[in-house]
Amino acid sequence: MSKRVEWYLDFVNPNYKPAKTDLIALFYFEPDTGISVNEALGRIASESSTGTWTTLFKMPSRMKKLQATAFEHKGNTAKIAYPLDLWENGNMPQLLSGIAGNIFGMKALKNLKLLDVSFPQAYLKSFKGPKHGMQGIRKMMKVSKRPLTGAVPKPKIGFSAQEHAEIGFETWMGGFDFVKDDENLSSTSFNKFEDRVKFMTKFRDKAEQLTGDKKDAFINITAETEVMKKRAKMLADYGWKYCMMDVVVSGTASVQTLRDYTDDLGLAIHAHRAMHATFDRNPKHGLSMQFLAKIMRLIGVTQIHAGTAVGKLVGSKQEVLEIADTLREQKIKEHGTLLNQDWQHIKSAFPVSSGGLHPGLVPNVLDIYGNELVLLVSGGIHGHPKGTRAGAKASMQAIEAHNSGYTLEEYAHTHLELKQALEKWGHLKPK
Repeated sequence: MSKRVEWYLDFVNPNYKPAKTDLIALFYFEPDTGISVNEALGRIASESSTGTWTTLFKMPSRMKKLQATAFEHKGNTAKIAYPLDLWENGNMPQLLSGIAGNIFGMKALKNLKLLDVSFPQAYLKSFKGPKHGMQGIRKMMKVSKRPLTGAVPKPKIGFSAQEHAEIGFETWMGGFDFVKDDENLSSTSFNKFEDRVKFMTKFRDKAEQLTGDKKDAFINITAETEVMKKRAKMLADYGWKYCMMDVVVSGTASVQTLRDYTDDLGLAIHAHRAMHATFDRNPKHGLSMQFLAKIMRLIGVTQIHAGTAVGKLVGSKQEVLEIADTLREQKIKEHGTLLNQDWQHIKSAFPVSSGGLHPGLVPNVLDIYGNELVLLVSGGIHGHPKGTRAGAKASMQAIEAHNSGYTLEEYAHTHLELKQALEKWGHLKPK
């Protein structure tokens, strides 16, 4: 009789009943050639919790209670339960090192994707979530029903600080709420962060005086963590209510630090997802965008990019809706690739729709999201035949048309800017 060398099957129990305090992860998986389903599941559960590749000479008896358990398997998806004691309270990097760590490099798995995690109340209570919530942002911006709107000066990088702010002014004067930096604009020789803040403040104040509306911006503070703190402080000193972070490249540790720091400053966090597609675009491997959105809501960003399904970036309607549910709903019942989740004290966060939008696509986006979103139309206002201000007006008119029950063509009869936008783009879906 051969000796038992591997012990992965000890981590599989189809009859396991999760405890209320367990974290439940949903994985898509494909075993490699010659590996059985149970072997594959056992390896995932083992390597992401207390296991190793071989049986050990001796272990404390308590180890058994710390094992993860693969307990439900349907096709290529499976659930794995993790005892709460495996995880340090309030430490997102440590959680990801377990459930999204070395398991993705195992030879025994051809593909592995982390789709969702259901967090118990005992784990949620160690996180603060968003400071404001969607309703808090609406109150701050004095916008009650329609989508919040914003735009990036395009092209995304190359303008001087003053040129950037002048385009921002035209954006605000066209009716938009926000001006946004793009992900790769931080502080450059031709557009230093400090200069951009000063010019933007000057033009914000002018736009607010002329329109009587509240105006703000998502100014990108992304850098080394201590530098981000200094930049966030500068934004607060100049009266801004937001800062922007590239949250994936910054890392969850930095996001947690800035969440606490900006709390004292009263700043909301606009989360850009730059680099996300390196691990979520493959439908079979990596982790899902909606799970990324979920941990960012848990940490406490105010809003995060979620896709459009109709613009230039990848993302299906189902994916977009699942991300929106993850961010906006207080209680989620299992559906699609989403697990049950009661968010308890954690406030809601806005999904952000952006990427290749123009006035002709606004109704498509609102049909998917409704009005609870931040809608970014950038190239689609700056490319308007009459310029940025007219492009922003055309986008606001498109929102008004949709929410009033008119087609864009009907509304364009009495709204020149929308008419001009439709003449250029129609309902084009860029690729």
